Amino acid sequence: MSAVAARYEEFEALGVQVLSISVDSPFVHKIWDDKELSIIAGHPVPFPMLSDSSGAIGELYGVYDRVEGVNVRGRFLIDPKGNIQAMEVLTPPVGRNVSEALRQIKAYQLVQRTGGKEVTPSGWQEGGKTLKPGIELVGKVWEQWTVADSYK
Repeated sequence: MSAVAARYEEFEALGVQVLSISVDSPFVHKIWDDKELSIIAGHPVPFPMLSDSSGAIGELYGVYDRVEGVNVRGRFLIDPKGNIQAMEVLTPPVGRNVSEALRQIKAYQLVQRTGGKEVTPSGWQEGGKTLKPGIELVGKVWEQWTVADSYK
């Protein structure tokens, strides 16, 4: 969360609303932000830290661990219509990648802006090659995109 807080302006520039949700109380969130997150990020967390004390929200998203009484760490990209476009759930030993979240948001926004007339292949970066789906592309993706393109 501190990494997202540190790069929050980039999310804001993309028109993204960031929310964090855990089973912790608002008091615990405040102490956590004051004593740790804000120190790491260099400023207080600028987005809402919501409390899911019953685990109901986590249960809806399939991340609530009833035995431990916690929501497993996850990231959900939800479009303006409320549809989940991407999700990533990781166990605590492996951290999430904020750059990858931003890349995916930009990719989904490009697809949305073009009405699906352009899609982003593996490894797509902003300004990189896109594909135009349709019957003309079937069996010919190799002419427009290679695995090496995902590393550019």
